[in-house]
Amino acid sequence: MSERENNKDRRRFLIAAGTGAVGATVAAGCGQAAEQSSPEEPGAEGPAAALEPTRVVTGHDEQGKSVFEMQGPPSRAVSFDSAGGVELVELWATDETPEVPRENGDPVLEMASFTPGLNGSRFRLVKFPPATEGAELDAQAVLQEVEEKAPGEWNFEEDAPGMHTTDTVDYGVVISGEISLVLDDGAALSLKQGDCVVQNGTRHAWNNTGSEPCWMAFVMIGAQRRS
Repeated sequence: MSERENNKDRRRFLIAAGTGAVGATVAAGCGQAAEQSSPEEPGAEGPAAALEPTRVVTGHDEQGKSVFEMQGPPSRAVSFDSAGGVELVELWATDETPEVPRENGDPVLEMASFTPGLNGSRFRLVKFPPATEGAELDAQAVLQEVEEKAPGEWNFEEDAPGMHTTDTVDYGVVISGEISLVLDDGAALSLKQGDCVVQNGTRHAWNNTGSEPCWMAFVMIGAQRRS
């Protein structure tokens, strides 16, 4: 098989059988440490449970020519049990206005906060497992895991599990599955594959009431909240 075919294979989204992970209304930033999951073999029957993207990062060599600086699996992934297996796959991070050519290093490994500050950004994939009927979220357990494994300014609410507010503008795209975006007063909108969301610092939660996991891609950009 040629190198070109190998690269093409690595870029495919791998479909793996679902594990029945439960997930009540959960937020896009929750995670329990799980450095790289191990999906089933490609072609396995069942819902889309796992994506294995190749992260490609470009840069410059010493002569200023554009080069492929990184190519391979994402360097950091977390999931967490208290929210039924919500999974985060971290792709890139900036904490100030970027400069190019950039300095070497992987900012995903170096970032201390999963939410960006003013002028910063975070780029990630998120898996929302389907909810189990009758399951209740332990808000305190979620808050504790978030603090330990995905620290940041999420502002999760103890009396409204899953609801949170970040000082960011978020761009979201549904990659697979379906999910409901919940806002104030119970307002909700169902999103399907290909739908896009621009979240302007609003109080919200995510609720997967379907039978398959939902994967979304997010870019969070740090914003200044007006008083």
